[in-house]
Amino acid sequence: MSTGMKLYSPDSSELMQICTLERDGDQLVIKGTAFGAMPITAQLRAAEARAGLRLLDWRTALFLLTLIFRR
Repeated sequence: MSTGMKLYSPDSSELMQICTLERDGDQLVIKGTAFGAMPITAQLRAAEARAGLRLLDWRTALFLLTLIFRR
């Protein structure tokens, strides 16, 4: 099984494992499994990516940049 990014709920149970991020034209395709069993393919469009970036304040953006270097 390939490794990927996992998203967890507040009680530390696994919500989703993201296996691949791929470009498909002007969209980002996210493939993975939800709740350990249900396969999911999601598309992130440019407008939605911009909307997501607007949710970040400067402190959260800085935290995200440093997150990959934390344990």
